[in-house]
Amino acid sequence: MASFQQRGKTWQYTISRYTNGKYDPIRKGGFRTKGEAKKAADIIEGELARGVSPVISKDVFADYFEQWVKDTKTPRAKPTYKRYMDSVNTVREFFKQEKMQDIKKRQYQLFLNEYGETHAYATIRKLNSHVRACVKDAIDEERIRSDFTRGVEFNSKVISKTSEERHLNYEESIELIAELKRRLNRSLGYYLLLLAAVSGLRFGELCGLKRSDFDFRNSIIKVRQAWDYKEGTGFAPLKTTKSARDVKIDEVTMGLFKELFKTLPTNIYGTVFYNPKSQNKTLTNEATNKLLKKTLESLNIEPISIHGLRHTHISVLLYKGVSVQFVSERAGHTDIETTLKHYSHVLKEMRKEEEEKSVQIMRDIQSIAL
Repeated sequence: MASFQQRGKTWQYTISRYTNGKYDPIRKGGFRTKGEAKKAADIIEGELARGVSPVISKDVFADYFEQWVKDTKTPRAKPTYKRYMDSVNTVREFFKQEKMQDIKKRQYQLFLNEYGETHAYATIRKLNSHVRACVKDAIDEERIRSDFTRGVEFNSKVISKTSEERHLNYEESIELIAELKRRLNRSLGYYLLLLAAVSGLRFGELCGLKRSDFDFRNSIIKVRQAWDYKEGTGFAPLKTTKSARDVKIDEVTMGLFKELFKTLPTNIYGTVFYNPKSQNKTLTNEATNKLLKKTLESLNIEPISIHGLRHTHISVLLYKGVSVQFVSERAGHTDIETTLKHYSHVLKEMRKEEEEKSVQIMRDIQSIAL
C-alpha cells in the first residue's frame, strides 16, 4: 500500500516493500500533484503484483557509461572516441561509485554546474550530449526509469567565442575565396583551404579525400572516409553514418582541381593532400591554420581556424536561403537538430528578413484588393 507526503510544492510516494526480510521501501518525489504521485505509484504496485521488480539494476553510473562507450563507439575514430572517454573520466570523478538509478535531475544539474566553473558552454553541451545518449539507451534497456538529463541548463562561467566570431560573413568569404585562388601556385595548402571554404568538409574528411573521390563529370566529391591526421594511423571512419555523402561542388573549383591532378605526384594512398615530409603523411592542421591566418590578416579580416571555414560555409548557405534540411545533409550532420543548435544565430537573422517579406506580401495583397 502506498502512502503520500507533500514536500514543499511537490508530492512523494512511498511504497512499502520487504527485500530478503528487510524493509526496503520504494520512494519517488517531484510530482506536481498528489494525483500524479498516485498514478505513478499505481504502476509500480501493479508491477510488484505481477512479480516485476521496479529495481531492475544497480549499475554504477561511471562503469555503465564506460562500457556503453566501448560497446557503441569505435576506437578507430580516435578523436571522437577520446572525447567520449574524457566524458567518462569526468563522470567518474564527480559521481564516483554512485548508482545510475539513484541519480536525480538536480544532482546531475549540480554536476553540470560544477563542470561549467572551468569549461565553456559548448564543452558542457558536448558532455551532456554524450551522457544523454547513454541515459536514453539505459532507459530503452529498462535499467532506469527516468531521464535525469532532460531539460537541464548549461551554465558556464568561462567566456567563449560566439558562433559569430568563429566564422566569416558573406562578404568576407567572397574576399577570402578570391585571395585563395590567387595563391594556389604557392602551396598545396591553399587548395585545401579553398576546398574547405566551398564544401564545408571537416578537416579529417579533406585529408581523407582520394583522387578517385572526385567525379569531374558530375562536379561531385564523394566523402567516404577520413584521415587520422592526429595519430597518423591512416584512413579512419567518418564521424557519423550521415557523414558519408556526395557533395556537389561548383565547376570553377572542380576545374582547378582537375588541372592540379595533371601535375600532382601520386602516392601509395591515392590521397590528394598527401605530405611525404609529415609524420602523419598529410597536410597538418597547424600548417594550414597558419596559412589561413596569414591570408586573412593580409585581407584585414579577423583570423579564424580552418574549422571556422566549415562554419562559414554552412552559415553562408543558410543566410542565402538554402533549406536547413539540405544544409544538414550537405554538412553530414547527424540530424537537423544539430544544424539548428549550432546555427540558430543565422536563422535569427533570416527570421527578420522573412518577417519583412511576409509583411510585404500582405501589403501587396492589400493594394490589389482595393
